[in-house]
Amino acid sequence: MLSTRYVTGSPVWVDLGTTDMDGAAAFYRGVFGWDFAKGGEEVGGYGTFRLDGKAVAGGMTVTPETGAPAWSVYFRTPDADATAKQVEQAGGSTAWEPVDVLDLGRSAGFTDSGGAPFSVWQPGRNKGLDLVDAPGSLVWTELYAPDVTAAASFYGTVFGWQTLGQDFEGGTYTMVYPGEGTPDDMFGGLWPLDQDPVEQEAGASWMPYFQVEDIDAVVAQARATGGAVRAERMDLKDVGAFAKLADPYGARFALMQPERP
Repeated sequence: MLSTRYVTGSPVWVDLGTTDMDGAAAFYRGVFGWDFAKGGEEVGGYGTFRLDGKAVAGGMTVTPETGAPAWSVYFRTPDADATAKQVEQAGGSTAWEPVDVLDLGRSAGFTDSGGAPFSVWQPGRNKGLDLVDAPGSLVWTELYAPDVTAAASFYGTVFGWQTLGQDFEGGTYTMVYPGEGTPDDMFGGLWPLDQDPVEQEAGASWMPYFQVEDIDAVVAQARATGGAVRAERMDLKDVGAFAKLADPYGARFALMQPERP
């Protein structure tokens, strides 16, 4: 699973772009207990969500002209400029060129070969999220891809990801882990877009999953505070319970309550 032992290709950050930062901050405070600290002018107001003082996500205001409210996933790279070249060579495209963020790090945004947006982070002073794989933090990522085989090849070329297929009733789930890691470092899965009616309208995309201790309570809280339940609770034996939500402004995310030992 996820850890803060960040290596090349592992999820290192997630952030929210929203049209109403104050409203979104209130929503996620109610759902996950997060506090939001807005950044200064030097970072364009970009802020950080924290849980018990630990960074669990970023957040910024976007306008309708710059894009719809959404969560973004960042993967670690030792060299954002080199990754940009690898993305282009592997059939992807650059959405925004690598840029320094003060002395915190260097970031860039891309679209993979199947059309899914993703970003990278080259660490500087900011090494990544302080907390993962714990209640209220990122626990999993999932790509809805038009072609899973092509997606695995693309990210294998760009980041060196390894894959492992997990058979279950209804098909095979392709899981991924860093090339520098082992199957114990699984952090995400690749799923055929045409097999997920809930995600087809949005198209190819990455989805962050946040861990919760009581998924039913969190779903109820989200619903009561203006969020939408996109997919009701589903239980998977030996794994846990899942649900898919959207915040009041349309940003999509998912929940995972791991099965207790």
